[in-house]
This record gives sequence, C-alpha cells and structure tokens, in this order.
Amino acid sequence: MATLEWNKLLCTKRERESKSGSSINPVRNEFEADYDRIVGSSSVRRLQDKAQVFPLQQNDVARTRLTHSMEVSALARSLGKAVGRRLEEKEIFQDREQTEKLSALLQVAGLIHDLGNPPFGHYGETVIRDWFGKWFSGEAMLSEEKNSLSEQQKNDFIYFDGNVQNLRIVTKLQVQNDNKGANFTYGTLATIMKYPWSSESRPKGKIKFGYFESEQELAEAVRREIGLEAGVRHPATYLLEAADDIIYICDDIEDGTKKGYIEWEKEFETLYQKAEKGSYGEEIEKLLINVKRKNENVDSRMHDKEQVIAYVRNFRNMVQSFLLKKVVDQFMNQYERIMSNDPKADVEELLSVERAFVKDLKNITARQCFSSNEVLNLELTGDKVISTLLDVFVRTLTEHDGHELSDTRTYAGKIFRKISRNFIYIAESKINDSNYVGNLYSEDLINKLSVYDRLHLVVDYVSGMTDSYAVKVYQELTAMKHP
Repeated sequence: MATLEWNKLLCTKRERESKSGSSINPVRNEFEADYDRIVGSSSVRRLQDKAQVFPLQQNDVARTRLTHSMEVSALARSLGKAVGRRLEEKEIFQDREQTEKLSALLQVAGLIHDLGNPPFGHYGETVIRDWFGKWFSGEAMLSEEKNSLSEQQKNDFIYFDGNVQNLRIVTKLQVQNDNKGANFTYGTLATIMKYPWSSESRPKGKIKFGYFESEQELAEAVRREIGLEAGVRHPATYLLEAADDIIYICDDIEDGTKKGYIEWEKEFETLYQKAEKGSYGEEIEKLLINVKRKNENVDSRMHDKEQVIAYVRNFRNMVQSFLLKKVVDQFMNQYERIMSNDPKADVEELLSVERAFVKDLKNITARQCFSSNEVLNLELTGDKVISTLLDVFVRTLTEHDGHELSDTRTYAGKIFRKISRNFIYIAESKINDSNYVGNLYSEDLINKLSVYDRLHLVVDYVSGMTDSYAVKVYQELTAMKHP
C-alpha cells in the first residue's frame, strides 16, 4: 500500500479540460481558479439566506451559512499556510508554491463546504431523511416504484446529508457551460468528500457517506487519480473539518450571546473555574487567564451589553488562534498516519487533545441556543415546510407520466414547471437521445427519467432553496399566499 504523495494530492486535473485556468492567467494557481469561478455563483449567494443556528432572521445580528462559510474559508486558508510552512521546514514540500497551493485548496474547500445544506440548517437534513424513511416504508409508495430502486439508491435519500449534496452541486448543478458543474480540480473534489464511501459501502456504525450513486463514477475516478485507497480521506479534509469546528464552536457562542440566550460572563466564569481546577490542562488555563486580562482593557464607558459582546469577541479571537496552532501541531504529530493511505489508520480528530474544553464550549450552545423557543419554533416551521414540499413534488413526479408533467394545463404540469430549468437540464442530460434538441419539457424525455432521477430532481430543488424561498413556495402551494 503506497503512502500518499503531495504532487498527486494537489491534483489539478478536471473532468473537462479547462480553457481558463492558470495557463491563461499565470498569476493564480488552479485552486485559486476554483475559488474565483465559484465565489460569485448562485450557490454561494444562496447561503446568505440559509441558517447557521437561527433561521429566518430579519436583521444581521446572527451569522448566516454564508458568513460562516467565509470565516471557515479564511481559517482553512491559514491552516494550509501554517501546515505548508511546517512541511517546508521538513523538506517535504520542496518550495513555497506547494504551500500556496495547499492554502488555496483549503480556502475554496472552506467556502463551498456547506453548499449542499438544505433550508433550516441541519434540522432540514433530518426532516429530509425522516421523510424518505417513511416514504420508502409506507404503503403510499407503489410497489413498482420500490422495485425500480436499488438499496443503494434508496439509502442515498434515507441517509441524505448536505455534504453529499455538496459534491453533486459543484460537479453538476452549478451549471456554467455544460453538465460538469463548476468543473473543479480533482484535489478540491477529494477534499470536500469528508466521508469517502457510498451509502452502500458505509463502514459499520457509520450513517454519513460521501457521494450518491449518481456521482459514484466520478468520485472513484478522483480517488484513483489522486492515489487514495478506498475509504481514505484526503489529508486536507482533516484540516477543513478542524477549521469548520473551530469557527462554529466560538461563533455560535457569540451569536447566542448577542441574541440574549447566553449569559456569557456567567458561562466564562464556569469555564475559568474548571480550568483553575485542572480540568483542561495548563495551556488552556493560561489561555483563559490571558482572555481575562484582555477583557480588563475593554473600555468601561461602553454600554453594558456592548462590553459583554467585546468580552465574547476577545474569547472567540484568542481561542480560535490557540486552536489553530494546536490543530497544526496535531496534524504534524499524526502526519505519518494521515499519509499512510490506510483506511484502518487510527487518525484522531485534530482537536482531540482539547476534547474536554471543546465539548464544554459545544454544550453551552446546545443548552442555551438549540433548545430556545425561537429555534424550536422555527424548526417546527421548517419541518412543516420541507415535509409539505416533498409531499407535493415527490408524489407529483413519481405518480404522473411525461404526458401530464409536460402539459401546463394539468396540476402535475404546473408543479413540474416550478422546478429550476437547470435542474431539469441536468436530470435529462444523461439521456442519450438523438431527438433531444433542447426541449426540456418533452414528453418522451420526461418519460425516460427513472424514479431515482426524479427523486434527485426534487431533492436538488428543495435542498437548494433558501429558508425564505422555501416558506414562499410552501405558502403558494397551500394557498396561504397568492402570486
């Protein structure tokens, strides 16, 4: 079993050869080109109206999925630089160019890591999974439809996850010139596959997976090109995951404090006392002492609430800087295992050394924010909205043929026309039909869509919605809102 090689891991091959990469613009590398081609896309812009913790906000107090992704992108870039410099010192990286590539790779991976999240945050994922679990086991589903799907195809929806949808978006749904999506480098695609296996080949005890059957051929081509054994993560994926954790752990606390759910001074004092008793180790005790000293410099003339926000920002900034350094150390300490290319290598999470401290930070948000009436009520709204949309669109697309779906005089035809033309184009582009001349609503073409294709079409549409757009479509379909 060959160990991993960085010249392969930083793979710049694309599914379709690019005509606008670094060869034309030599001042940027291929991973910077990936970032530039996606940063202004509709998929990224939609994140502005997708919840991080608090959905359907009417102000800018709390972070959205977009601001979260921007922060993850920035921190991931810094991790790439820090690790790259360490690899230069060990002469594993031969020059600064490799460091710049790793940094740029992590920057784009951080920006796009949450593109596949459905409306209403992680709870939206749960609603989609639960809905399909009931649908596949219910009597409402015709036996003919059940029999047309393999177990893997069913599991793709029963275990739906935003990470999996993410890969589908950047390789197909973010249409630019054709059905290759953003046509990213293989290095970027490998990095965003946090769970490098299909829903069928999941390791025992694992629910999450990395790619749908519809993207399996490409996912395996990426793995082979880069030299990853089955079930082995790209090394940069560990850094991406750590960046995501570091950002949301602290940012969720800041947002919860701003919203008035977290009494930060009380929570900080609890952390400080535990540190004094040795619960977290000397380094974190020293960190919290420094945070306390920093807080003493906050201008006392500020309003009380603004002082508390300043305290929590000092905590966030100093903890994030501390954890960044610890992640780099942990990556280098486990470097041989990470690069072993062995799916059985016992690689610990890069924040495992600070596990007790990180766990307590997560618990603050879980206790004070996730169980708040505001979040619970909005999750109930999300449940009703997403479930209703799936009820309408799945049943319409699976219970009606091309004749009805192509005719806008029918109910089914009206529902079908609400789905994005780009998504329909992607669903139909795999059909090898010489008569296809661009008529997306051709009765014959629609009839050639399998049940699996139709389910993807619905999930592509629903999971791609912003929080407010999902509510809008729900209101239109239930006659609660007139056009």
